[in-house]
Amino acid sequence: MDTRLLRTFATLARTANFTTAAEELHLAQSTVTVHIRDLEKELGTRLFDRLPRGARLTSHGQRLLARAQDVLDAEARLRAVVGDGSPPSGRVVIAAGETLCSSLLPRVVAELRADEPGIDVQIHAAGTAEAVEGLRAGRVDVALLLEEEVDATDVAAQAVARLRLVLVAAPGHPLAVLDRPVTPAELAATDVFLLEEGCSYSDALARELSAVPGPRPRTTRFGSAEAARTCVAAGLGLALLPWVGVDRALAAGRLTVLDGPGAPDVAVLVARHRARWTSPAAHAVTDALERGLRRGAAGGGPALT
Repeated sequence: MDTRLLRTFATLARTANFTTAAEELHLAQSTVTVHIRDLEKELGTRLFDRLPRGARLTSHGQRLLARAQDVLDAEARLRAVVGDGSPPSGRVVIAAGETLCSSLLPRVVAELRADEPGIDVQIHAAGTAEAVEGLRAGRVDVALLLEEEVDATDVAAQAVARLRLVLVAAPGHPLAVLDRPVTPAELAATDVFLLEEGCSYSDALARELSAVPGPRPRTTRFGSAEAARTCVAAGLGLALLPWVGVDRALAAGRLTVLDGPGAPDVAVLVARHRARWTSPAAHAVTDALERGLRRGAAGGGPALT
């Protein structure tokens, strides 16, 4: 089987768009169409449903994707064995939560692109579940997870830093002007903005608030840390967020840190698929990420493990 067809298939599965896949592969869109048609003919089954808004994998396509990635990984290993010692190159996709995407990753990726211009680094904002699924499907090469551990035997994860968590409010919020620590009962009685279920530190705070006697806690879940920050800055409630995601708002006086129930720092895990080959480019990206996270230890950012 021509691995070019599998590469086109894997790229279209990831992008879900013929035009985007063609641009990434530096092919004409008609060539992508021909590759997919030839592969479907060779396998005797339809791999994609062609929809007005893009291409969606069929059940047969979903089953093929992991196997196709295995073949492409094997091909990449063979090419690396006979490599000429040139600098690492190729595309590397990083999945990370919004907080890391908007705070630490841009600087690290900018430095990496300057040092290793042959590596095409792409950042994809994703929660833990989506990032792990991306690793399994081959859409993601490296994931950064804000978790203490990953409950997935096929994912290898290493803690490289810890992020400081802070309870924040608008300076004019009633609980922000107290001259004493906020009690759990007071916290449970006000509006608290949490990130979506699956966020380890938000889930821990939700459990803590639910354990407080009295009425049900007034919590709202957001899929975006930016949405939570905006609501807090408007004086609508409180939120527990990583310091690196609110440091600018704190410095500008839009937010303030409350003295209240403590929250442990959250680990930053660098995760890869245990069975997949890690390319030289992915190794270079992983090393740069680890260095960048450790540098962020200064000034209240991630703390070294």
